[in-house]
Amino acid sequence: MRIGELARATGTTARALRHYEQAGLITSERAANGYRVFDDRTVVRVRNIRHLLGAGLTLDDVQVFLPCLDGDVTAAPPSDRGLRVARERLAILEERIAAQTEARDRLRAALHGRADDRIRPVA
Repeated sequence: MRIGELARATGTTARALRHYEQAGLITSERAANGYRVFDDRTVVRVRNIRHLLGAGLTLDDVQVFLPCLDGDVTAAPPSDRGLRVARERLAILEERIAAQTEARDRLRAALHGRADDRIRPVA
C-alpha cells in the first residue's frame, strides 16, 4: 500500500505518516521507483497511534506502547511503564489546564465591570 492509500485508510495525511516513520513508529519498504510501500497491517498501527495521540500522548510517549500497536491497544493490559507515562502526561495536561484557567480568570477579572468589555469584531 502506498502512502496516499494508507493516509486515506487511516484518516491522516502523508506528512503525518512520514513523521510517524521518522519517529520509528511505522516502517516501509521502498519500491523500485522509490515510493514508500507499507504493509496492510500498518493501518491498525496508525489507527492506534492516532488514538494514543488523540488521548493527549506525544509521539515520544507512544514509543512506550510499540509492543501493542499492532493489536487492539484499547483492550491490551497496560504495562507498568505505559501507565507511568500516561499518568505523567495527565499530570502535565492538568498543570497546563490549571495555568490556562488562571489566565482566563485573570483576564475575566480585568474585564469585569468595564463598559467596553464586549468583544468587538476585528476589522
